[in-house]
Amino acid sequence: MRRSIATVSLSGTLPEKLEAISIARFDGVEIFENDLTFFPGNPRQVAAMAADLGLAIELFQPFRDLEGVDDATFARNLDRAERKFDLMGDLGAPLMLVCSNVSPDAIDDDERAAAQLRALAERAAKRGLKIGFEALSWGTRIKTFDHAWRLVEKADHPHLGLIVDSFHTLALPDDRSGLSEVPGERIFFVQLADAPRLGMSALTLSRHFRCLPGQGEFDVPAFLRAVIAAGYAGPISLEIFNDELRRAAPRTTARDAMRSLLWLEEKTRGLLAADAAAAPAGEKKRIRRRVELFDPPPAADLDGFAFVEFAVDHGARAELEAWLAPFGFAKLGRHRSKDVDLWGQGDIRFVINSERDSVAQAYYLMHGPSVCALALETDDPHAALARAESYGAARFEGRIGAGEMTIPAIRNHDGSLVYFTGRDAGGGYAFESDFVLEGIPHRSPVGLGRIDHVAEALPEDDLDSWVLFHRAVLGLEPETTWLLPDPYGLVRSRAVSDASRRIRMPLNISEGRRTATARSVSTYSGAGVHHIAFETADIWAAARALKAAGAPILSIAPNYYADVAARFGLDDALVDEMQHLGILYDRTGEAEFFHLYGTPFQDRFFFEVVSRKGGYDLYGAANAPARMAALAELRRRGDIVEYL
Repeated sequence: MRRSIATVSLSGTLPEKLEAISIARFDGVEIFENDLTFFPGNPRQVAAMAADLGLAIELFQPFRDLEGVDDATFARNLDRAERKFDLMGDLGAPLMLVCSNVSPDAIDDDERAAAQLRALAERAAKRGLKIGFEALSWGTRIKTFDHAWRLVEKADHPHLGLIVDSFHTLALPDDRSGLSEVPGERIFFVQLADAPRLGMSALTLSRHFRCLPGQGEFDVPAFLRAVIAAGYAGPISLEIFNDELRRAAPRTTARDAMRSLLWLEEKTRGLLAADAAAAPAGEKKRIRRRVELFDPPPAADLDGFAFVEFAVDHGARAELEAWLAPFGFAKLGRHRSKDVDLWGQGDIRFVINSERDSVAQAYYLMHGPSVCALALETDDPHAALARAESYGAARFEGRIGAGEMTIPAIRNHDGSLVYFTGRDAGGGYAFESDFVLEGIPHRSPVGLGRIDHVAEALPEDDLDSWVLFHRAVLGLEPETTWLLPDPYGLVRSRAVSDASRRIRMPLNISEGRRTATARSVSTYSGAGVHHIAFETADIWAAARALKAAGAPILSIAPNYYADVAARFGLDDALVDEMQHLGILYDRTGEAEFFHLYGTPFQDRFFFEVVSRKGGYDLYGAANAPARMAALAELRRRGDIVEYL
């Protein structure tokens, strides 16, 4: 199946769009009328440009308000269509998209509409062209694919077929089960888009919030499965209208778009395999023959964060190590050939990298003291790397000394690194063989066991792209989106996680310029780790040990504790102890969540200590406003000085 994308999905000029689409290795393109209208050359130049880039022009679109009109208007519509046919001939576009009439004056007469579609198809046939009819989900009379199909059937012309769009089909609550019953040869083109479910009109959602498959909440894989079950074997094409993509660089969008299609194909292949397995013997081969889809290595089983790597210079290194010690961390070893130390406690490992002429130093010079890499634990690091590369992630190969490990790694979405590493035969982390260890792993009185989650602060408009990267490359699935009120604006947060919840990564963007998240992005000069949360079996003992060690724990406003006591009916003595230790509380059903926050290191990142009880599976989002207000108060008092 050929992979295509509509030029309207990208920002930029038409040449910039076509170049980006070609670099992302698409096979074809839909030419959107406005892109052609505002191009300073002629259609033949566009055709030559596309051919030079290896792109087939699959479709020209859109032609509006054709059917359901009076005879005089229809005559004018045919004249208008003839001019578009001239243009399509120069473009070499074989198919024109005709969308259903959205005029309030559209006539509710299926016989008239079908006859008018047939007349247009007859004109197109004389030019060797085809017409694809698409139902817009906000069409005046025709808004569903099955209604559009009835008109195409009634018109009964070989040059007239159906165009189906996942957005228009899934945005409405109508039954779509009949899609697989449409003859595949009568489906002329398939367009794909996802979207969040925001409770607004289909028109508004379409114009501003469509997104790439894998970024929204529509079941696009099931839609594509139904289309393939119908026997469709033509191009699959992305058509996205999105305010964020209108601001994004076209190459970035094209790269994400290809990654999205590959993810969609993988998910659809899984559905088709399940269909084949459940089908009667006579149907199995028919289903398997329907399509040969991209089949990457499966997502690796991830078992947690193996290490977090900090990029520092020697001055920031001393400050960071002094900041780590009260949290119970201690130095565990020294790298065999690099200016790198290993710190940790429990199953938590920090790599502190001050190596000159290294990727970490380059990252430090760009972002200051920051997390420059995350390592994910998996039993098959090379399979994880192969999957990442198949989804367009760039492999990273660093400098290694004699006898040291080569740890598979990729570039993350922001230029930081993601490593894949496993355990050795003795159950320890394999990467630790590159360090001269200083005895047994440190046993801290704080009792932090493992990394529970790592949160990222992202630049505005980057959330969807990061969700797609983690979903496709790492096999993580997105969770519910939360809006968190900061004293200076809203923060939108959406976590991605694996099924076992060993990897959890909340992704946060600010919808204002003065929030703590926005400050973090500004300080980092881009995306960066916002905070790291540690799991403990006994948060009370951990909190007391932290207090005794003088760890920098964030002080929460007393009014918070009065409120939480009233909301949850907590015992007064328990609430008093929580306030004394800086512990916050959340509950869903019988599941409980206790957690506390540290103050930020140089206004960049902070630590969180968490304890999950009874299967609590969230992140204490209800308490995020209390944290952000407490941080704002620290800044107001001058107790947090932004690192420059």
